[in-house]
Amino acid sequence: MGKRKLDGATIGGVLLGVISIFGSFLLEGGQIAALILLPAIIIVLGGTIAATMIGTSPKYLATMVKLIKLVVFPPLYNRKAIINELVHYATIARKDGLLTLDAQLSKMSDPFLQRIIRYAIDGAEPEALQAVAKAELDGMTERHAYGALLFQKMGGYSPTMGIIGTVMGLITTLASAGENPDVLIRHIATAFIATLWGVYMANLVWLPIAEKLRHIHDQEMLYREIIVEGVLSIQSGDIPSVIKAKLFSKLPPSEQEE
Repeated sequence: MGKRKLDGATIGGVLLGVISIFGSFLLEGGQIAALILLPAIIIVLGGTIAATMIGTSPKYLATMVKLIKLVVFPPLYNRKAIINELVHYATIARKDGLLTLDAQLSKMSDPFLQRIIRYAIDGAEPEALQAVAKAELDGMTERHAYGALLFQKMGGYSPTMGIIGTVMGLITTLASAGENPDVLIRHIATAFIATLWGVYMANLVWLPIAEKLRHIHDQEMLYREIIVEGVLSIQSGDIPSVIKAKLFSKLPPSEQEE
């Protein structure tokens, strides 16, 4: 796994969404100031977070900021580099024996790779090694799925909170309606701002974050599955060139080498 870097697709998508939606509003003669209605924003954001707090564990809620940061700065999984590293260790193991990889553990780039290689060096049977790796990957999948589900739930709560805000605004507007219909119309229009923010936050913030977290998980799963497959191949004594071909076949066509 490499260093994190700013994800251009995430930032570009957010900017395009803002420009498309709010830019269209301006082209139709609207004013941005009319959309920045603090009570509506508080109802949508506060209500969404409150509903999420009720329906989840506080420890998961505390990770929301970390997960958002993960979406903006996702980890980079250099799959070609890890394949070449595995082929390197396969060459050493085939020449000098599997036990000689013990001296290479401190040089390995990935902690997961270190653990799986250690199991192999310690004499774990392939079935046992696969079981241990599967248990770790299943645990990772469960954690990641819950993080994505957290934002998916927020995407469901947000429009509902927007409707609640709109209903409250309409009640207040109709209760204080005067004889001037123009004032009433303006107040009704203002009441619908909460619905706008609820739908906007759901479809351009919370649900996309959930989908991006699933995408990041898929990238990490492929990366770790390559590691497991590579170590099993090293353990079985496969030829390094065969291991390389086998592992590269797991990559998308655009990433495969000749």
